[in-house]
Amino acid sequence: MTDVSDAPTEGADAAEQHEVRLAKRARMLEQGIEPYPVALGVTTTIDAVRQAHPDLEPEASTGEIVGLAGRVVHMRVTGKLAFISLQSGSGERIQAMVSFGEVGEDSYAALKEFVDLGDHLFVAGEVIASKRGELSIMASQWQVAAKALMPLPNLHSDLNEETRVRQRYLDLIVREQARVTVRQRAEMNSSLRATFAAHGYLEVETPMLQTQHGGATARPFVTHSNAFGTDLFLRIAPELFLKRAVVGGLERVFEINRNFRNEGADSTHSPEFSMLEAYQAYGDYQQMADLTQELIQKAALATSGSHTVTWADGTEHDLGGQWDRLSLYESLSEASGTTITPETDMATLSAMAKAQGIEVAQPTHGKLVEELWEHFVIDSLTKPTFVMDYPVDTSPLVREHRSRPGVVEKWDLYVRGFELATGYSELVDPVVQRERFVEQARLGAKGDEEAMRVDEEFLRALEHGMPPSGGMGMGIDRLMMALTGLGIRETVLFPLVK
Repeated sequence: MTDVSDAPTEGADAAEQHEVRLAKRARMLEQGIEPYPVALGVTTTIDAVRQAHPDLEPEASTGEIVGLAGRVVHMRVTGKLAFISLQSGSGERIQAMVSFGEVGEDSYAALKEFVDLGDHLFVAGEVIASKRGELSIMASQWQVAAKALMPLPNLHSDLNEETRVRQRYLDLIVREQARVTVRQRAEMNSSLRATFAAHGYLEVETPMLQTQHGGATARPFVTHSNAFGTDLFLRIAPELFLKRAVVGGLERVFEINRNFRNEGADSTHSPEFSMLEAYQAYGDYQQMADLTQELIQKAALATSGSHTVTWADGTEHDLGGQWDRLSLYESLSEASGTTITPETDMATLSAMAKAQGIEVAQPTHGKLVEELWEHFVIDSLTKPTFVMDYPVDTSPLVREHRSRPGVVEKWDLYVRGFELATGYSELVDPVVQRERFVEQARLGAKGDEEAMRVDEEFLRALEHGMPPSGGMGMGIDRLMMALTGLGIRETVLFPLVK
């Protein structure tokens, strides 16, 4: 009996197997056996067969003849009978039984010679249950569907994080959680789109390559267009183009797509990430907070079946109910023991920051207030919370508060200690927007690489009249983190790594 379930996978052993498998491929071609056939007689899937026959009795015969394919993840060859475990892309498995008597001497010898762990294998035959009651295909024929030249990892050991991230295809083959995460992300995105559709939103696409970087305060990636003979920026946000769509009469729009920010990478940040942004004419930031809560709660239901989500570490987190809305200035004043308002002078804020060991590059009132708030308040947020009403100078695209001078109608949503989403009552006055852009340009001239530039094309659009609007943005990767408890490199299918 031969058992090849634990093939060597690393170093010299893997290199040796690679050479052995290359030689097998060559012999297959010499014998007229195609190692990568273009077409096979597949009539169904492993998943469908398992669903159709959930509880066959031992040694049962169904009379149903099928053709299916999967990846070989286990193979045990006796004298005249081979037991092969085939795995589908979803991780479902079925046993293929190939007998000397059924396929013939030559075919059985070829199976023993050419088939290895990791190969894709096609089998055709009757659906039965083995003596032990295992759902099986009694093969009347078989064919290599794709010859694997590299061995699989050891299926009985966990992959290290570096391998999981760099070789995600291996992670998907061997680890159920990796496959679950991909399915959850797809379910989450479907839920988000369904919620937007129910509210009458249109999904649109806006440019990735832009002549101006704007829509957020972030450092951009720069590239060059040979066709246009000019430098271009990978977008840091779709905001300014989505607002152009609202100006044009598309009153409810959203986009789920990639953003790029040339900044640091850590457990919650990636230079390339997926972003959701949405804009609603005749809405405001309070309505966008309601919409965001609905989006997240329905996404939780879609991925977990409940508003209470279970993280990868086993902890449970309740995303249900009505979420708190907390004033930034009032919560900072309470937590720090010092009354801080939009009128608090820079000297007081700088002294507080210095006392706490907080350093702020290019300090402004707003930057100091936000850094102090993160220092004093953020760790106390144990449930989803909208933090409301931010300083004017850190929010150049946001409308001033309708009743409170010195702040803007903006919220940030915090879930389990990290910022998940942000929402605005949008600034639609082109004169005020120009003033804000000019102030940003001044900061840029002083060395602030994240400052926005004056975008004349966007201002021209605003001058044609943008209705009062609410807007929101949310990181798709971060939403997955909030629903699963995984780090950002686990929620992204193929993350950028050094």
